[in-house]
Order: sequence, then structure tokens, then C-alpha cells
Amino acid sequence: MISEPIGPAFNRLLEALPARDRERLLGRCENVSLAVSQVLCEPGDALRHIHFPTSAFVSQVATVDGHEGLQTEMIGNEGAFGYELAFDVSQARLRTLVQGAGMAWRLTAKSLQQELRQSAALKRVLNRYVCVLLLQSGRSGACSRLHRVEERLARWLLTAEDCAHSPHLAFTHVFLAHMLGVRRVGITNAATALQLRRLIDYRRGVITVIDRAGLEALACGCYRANLDTYARLMG
Repeated sequence: MISEPIGPAFNRLLEALPARDRERLLGRCENVSLAVSQVLCEPGDALRHIHFPTSAFVSQVATVDGHEGLQTEMIGNEGAFGYELAFDVSQARLRTLVQGAGMAWRLTAKSLQQELRQSAALKRVLNRYVCVLLLQSGRSGACSRLHRVEERLARWLLTAEDCAHSPHLAFTHVFLAHMLGVRRVGITNAATALQLRRLIDYRRGVITVIDRAGLEALACGCYRANLDTYARLMG
């Protein structure tokens, strides 16, 4: 997890809006600081806000029967969380956990509904973004079943680096095992293999990506497919 706020000060969904719509929406937003390891909601909690991260990023985690969660989505400044409110869903379906400290624009549920009535562009952007998440989520399920742990870990680290805008990622093997839904020994073996290939360095609980091109070559095709899906649907 990343404890220091880093990264850009903009959100790509908001940047996709016409300037007039974006300025009006931001006028209704509060710029909030999100702390690493902060749990923003649990399944079943009432959703009161949509967040548009600028430098923070979060994991959305599915929990089943009290077991440790499995990450379904990682969201940084390319997206938003609490987007369910745009579809009249007012209860959280997943745990939202801050992985990288930073800032986000926060908009109340009431203000979001007002903006949706005023901005066809906002409705279109959120509709397309949810389509992206649905396609990526389906691909993630297949990935968990079909791809080797090394490939999945490489994909996960690349995505985390994209969200963190930094090659330095403070994740323990236990945490990675929970996020990927595998045993800790599987993560340890995979991380050791990546380190022996000089793709990453791992010291004192911090993973550093040292050969991004090599990591991309090793990662399963889901990483590139997810980027292509976002580019195709979001423009």
C-alpha cells in the first residue's frame, strides 16, 4: 500500500466532460484526503457519495462467508467508486479499501442525481465506465482460472503501478495472496521468480518494479486487454 499521496491531480472521467459540465460538478464536490488502509465502506453499507480519485487509489473487494476478500476492481484516477448511485443503487456491494493515500473529489448522492439530470455527458461517461468494469470483471474471473500465478502477479503489479503512478509498491505477500485469491506460498514463489528475472526488487515490504517492459512481456494478456477495453469504450 502507498502511504504518501502521489500522482496526478486530475480524474480522467471528469476530464472527459465538457468544460462547463466539469466546472459545475466540481463546484459541488469536496476535495477529500483518503488514508492508506482506510475502509470506506463494507457490503450492505449505505452509499452516500461517489468519489473521483485524483491521486488516491482503492481496491474493491468481494467477501464471501467471512473469508478474506478477493479483489474484483482496482480504481485510480481513471475511474470512480460509488458509481452504483448513478443507477439508483444505494447499497455498497463490495468492501472499498484505500491502497494508495491521496486525494479524491467527493460528490453526494443528491448532487450526483442533480448533475445527471443536467449533464447527458456525465451519464454517458458513467455508463461507459461501468461497461468497462463489467468487461474487466468477467475477464478477471477467467484469468483467475486459466493463468499462472506469475502471470497474474505481473498483471496485478502493472495495474497497481498505473494507479500509484510510482514503481514503489508497499504490499506484503499476505496482502497480495488475499487480493489474488491464492495461498501465500504461491505469491512468495511467484515474487521470487520475478525477482530472479530482475523484473522487480522486494525489500522491507516494498516491491519496486525495475523492468516494466519485462513485466509486461511476462504478464498475462489480460493486462493489455483491460487497457484496450478502457481506450475503446472511453475514447
